[in-house]
Formats: sequence, structure tokens, C-alpha cells
Amino acid sequence: MKHRIVVLGAGYAGAITAGRLARRLHRDDVEITLVNGDPDFVERVRLHQLASGQDLPRRPLRDLYEGSGVQVRTARVTAVDADDRTVDLTGDAGPETLAYDTLVYALGSTHAEHGVPGVAEYAHHLAGKEGALRLRARLAELEPGGTVLVVGGGLTGIEAVTEIAEARPDLDVAIAAREGVGGWLSDKAQRHLRVVLDRLGVTVHEGAAIAQVGADRVVTAAGEEIPAQVTVWSTGFTVHPVAAATTLEVSDTGRIVVDATMRSVSHPDVYAVGDAAYAEGVGGEPLRMACATASPMAWQAADALAARLTGRKVPEKPIGYAAQCISLGRRDGILQRVTPEDRMTSTVITGRACARIKEFICAGTVWSVTHPTMLLPVRRRRIAPSTRAALPRYAATR
Repeated sequence: MKHRIVVLGAGYAGAITAGRLARRLHRDDVEITLVNGDPDFVERVRLHQLASGQDLPRRPLRDLYEGSGVQVRTARVTAVDADDRTVDLTGDAGPETLAYDTLVYALGSTHAEHGVPGVAEYAHHLAGKEGALRLRARLAELEPGGTVLVVGGGLTGIEAVTEIAEARPDLDVAIAAREGVGGWLSDKAQRHLRVVLDRLGVTVHEGAAIAQVGADRVVTAAGEEIPAQVTVWSTGFTVHPVAAATTLEVSDTGRIVVDATMRSVSHPDVYAVGDAAYAEGVGGEPLRMACATASPMAWQAADALAARLTGRKVPEKPIGYAAQCISLGRRDGILQRVTPEDRMTSTVITGRACARIKEFICAGTVWSVTHPTMLLPVRRRRIAPSTRAALPRYAATR
């Protein structure tokens, strides 16, 4: 019997994990199934470009994995039974149950509403392709002079507001943040960000906690009204509730708690990668939700799982950071050098040079996903007999 590996989610983390496993394990021994709600791979780091009116190339998952041995299933995950090792799906053919021997959970995250009234009814978000397309359609409806407010001063908010302001200079674009916009950046990076926001005509509202979102305005906790025919909500991300409804050990935010190899601390036949995983990086700090985290998590999980199945030494190396790269429209940006613990340093690259670096990083990341079985030499290894005998499903049939 083949060892059944099911990967849930084909974002950066899930897509890379599936491809790397296909490169590591022998097809006669494993059956890899990749489940995703969308038939295409979605470049999440470019959704602000999609929303502003730019077109992104379509990348069907079935084409990406053709000939790799990875089976692609287009369906949405409704439940996971971590004790019986099954996953409930809903696809075009209706509900079904999929069994697994090893599960890789990579369902990612969505936007966090934080309980603010009106967000669900009136705000737009950039947490997924559907949300970006709805925002794109709404922006296209605005006449010159229309008001757009991006709420959130983090990476997503900054990239969204600069992209929209550059693409639509005829609009009145603003950004509001509970604290400061880009306040965690170094002084040099913050100065450059202010120059760019001013050049693009973006109005900045700092210290503005949004208490309510309406159809044409928002209201701050201080009672100030800010005009907003379109509100873009980018105040952080939250994970999907599927994992929290299982017997898996999760953090207080619903992320699956994993060890250094991305293996669940409560269920050894489950791995978690990407935004859905709660893992410690260099220095013992929790890794943040980011594309920069998803890729190394995927490498770690795939290599550890392949090593365990084939009876080889399991690699363990703490994940660290190198930089934070922020696009400021298509012709500007900030590359902020950080320590492996993700702390700011004084090294910053800005301007067109950074825009080119950011584009190179984005293109390289998507290449690693769209060529999932070309990242490594072919080293497909057989499952070790001793490992096979110890696996629950195989032991039960002896």
C-alpha cells in the first residue's frame, strides 16, 4: 500500500511542500494529494496589484504538477478529524471524506475583522483573490475625486495604499493606523516612506483607531469621521477556524503548535506550515505570518517528513529572517535589513533599486511554486522497511 500524504492548501507553503515531497519520495511508495479551493495558484503578495487594476497571469495547479505524481483536488476543506485521520471536503461533486496517513495543513489565513461594526458589510480586503477582485471592481466604479481609505499601517496596508494611489492619482486616497504607519521600521526607512506617501498625495491619519465602518465613511474611537467611499481593511490576519475545531493542539490564536520540523506537538502524523502554524524561530520568538516564513517552513516540513519516512537523519534548523521588502507602487520601495530574530537594523535600500529587488524576490518566489518539482535534484527514496512497519495503517494490516 502507498503512504497517503494529503496537503491542505496550495498557497506558498502548501504548494512548495507538495512539490518538494514529490521530488524527495518514490512514487511507488507514496500518494500525494494537494487540496485547494481555487483551481489556480494565487500570488498573494501581488493581490494589491490585482486590486489596483493590473492583470496577473493565470497559473492552473493541474498544469503546474502535471507529470509530478501530485494529484490536485479542487475542493474546500470543511473539517479535519485528526484522530481518525480523515478530512471532509466539499467540491463540485458534493461532500466527500478523504483519508490520510500524513497530513500537511497549510490552509493559511484570512483578514481579521477585530469585531469592528460595519467591516463585514462595507469594507474590502486583500486576504484572497476574490476579495481583491471585488475591490478592483469597486475602485473602477469611482469617479475622479472619490475617497479611498486603507485601514492598517502594516506591510499590507502600506503596499495597498501606495499601489492604489499610484494607479489612480485622480482619487483622494488616505491611510489610517491605530498607531503609526510603518512605525516599526528604522528611522531612514520611515523618512523614505513619508516622502513617498507625500509624493503620491496620500493623507495619513495616525493614532486613529477605527471604531465603525459605514458605506461612505469611517468613525474613529475619538469620534472623528473620515470620508471613505471605499474602505480597505488591512489590520492583520487570522487563521481559518478548521484547526481549532479539532483535537490538535493550537495556540490562543488558533494556529497549530509545531516543533522545529513543523510537526504537530500533539499529533505526529500532522505537519503544519505557513500562516496556520505556530512555530518558534531564531531566538525562540514566534514566526510571523508572511511569505518570507512560508517558504522555509515548507522546506523544513517536506525534508523532515521525507527523512522520517525513508529512515534518514531529520534536519532541524531554526528559521530566521534577513529582510523586510515593501513595494511602494511599481517604481519605489523599501528593503529593510533585519536580524535573524526579525529586529530592524540601520541598513536600508530605497527607491527604484529596491523596486527591482522586490520584483526579483516576488518573481523568484513564484518560480519556486510554479516549478515545484525542479527545485531539487531527483532523489526519490523508498520508504524504509522499519519505518513502514511502524506506521499505524501498515501495522494494522500485518
